[in-house]
Amino acid sequence: MRRARTIAQVRAAVRAWRRAGQRVVFVPTMGNLHAGHMSLIEAARAHGERFIASIFVNPMQFGPNEDFAHYPRTPQRDERMLRSAGCDLMFTPEVSEIYPNGMTHATRVEVPGLSDILCGQFRPGHFQGVTTVVAKLLHICAPDAAVFGEKDFQQLTLIRRMVSDLCMPVRIIPAPTVRADDGLAMSSRNQYLSAAERARAPVLYRTLCAAARRIEAGDRDWVAIEREGLRVLTAEGFRPDYFAIRRQEDLGAPAPESRRLVILTAAHLGRARLIDNVQVTI
Repeated sequence: MRRARTIAQVRAAVRAWRRAGQRVVFVPTMGNLHAGHMSLIEAARAHGERFIASIFVNPMQFGPNEDFAHYPRTPQRDERMLRSAGCDLMFTPEVSEIYPNGMTHATRVEVPGLSDILCGQFRPGHFQGVTTVVAKLLHICAPDAAVFGEKDFQQLTLIRRMVSDLCMPVRIIPAPTVRADDGLAMSSRNQYLSAAERARAPVLYRTLCAAARRIEAGDRDWVAIEREGLRVLTAEGFRPDYFAIRRQEDLGAPAPESRRLVILTAAHLGRARLIDNVQVTI
């Protein structure tokens, strides 16, 4: 595995692979890798001959009171995990490499209508930071395909829309959420949970599954199902931001005849803000 710190190094590697007729697949990460990331890497290896992973904690997607400075960073472990997974190139740029003119007046990419709902409502500017850095990374790495996890379903939807709108020649591949045995979705922020909070955290997934069962049983009272989800989470000690039923394709409000749905939630538990979702086809 090679390690690149500059854009020029990444582009030189990609040009060489292209000349050899090899397909390139890309997985962007913020490091602190875990089993969920490894599933993205496994998916990537199935779609090309060469694999790039980036590790970059993007300051633009963190709000002023969020955890950028304390976001867990484990560079040596990350390198070992990527090497063992068969990664060909690990891209670990400095902030100045990605934002050479600083962030204050940097060009930004935004997806109107999708970036300010759900998590975007509670984290203003977050998704603008995500789409901006992902657009930059896709431009730098020029992959044939890029893999994004379904755990952050809103992010996946935003990236798909951005790639379509900007006519980017890259295929976006979704990877299923990886869960612990008790159902909790794998996340770097799970480390913020105390032992007692970790024992309670799987309630988030169970509440989503209960809502999905109601829908599968024929219940179409979306508002009542959402209210019940919020009630259960609050009663269990969570501080939910939202519990919402949306259309899978565009995160719009469902109609009674909608068939492909996703139930999404974000809730605080102690210091951790947990997100999760369950997809339902009826």
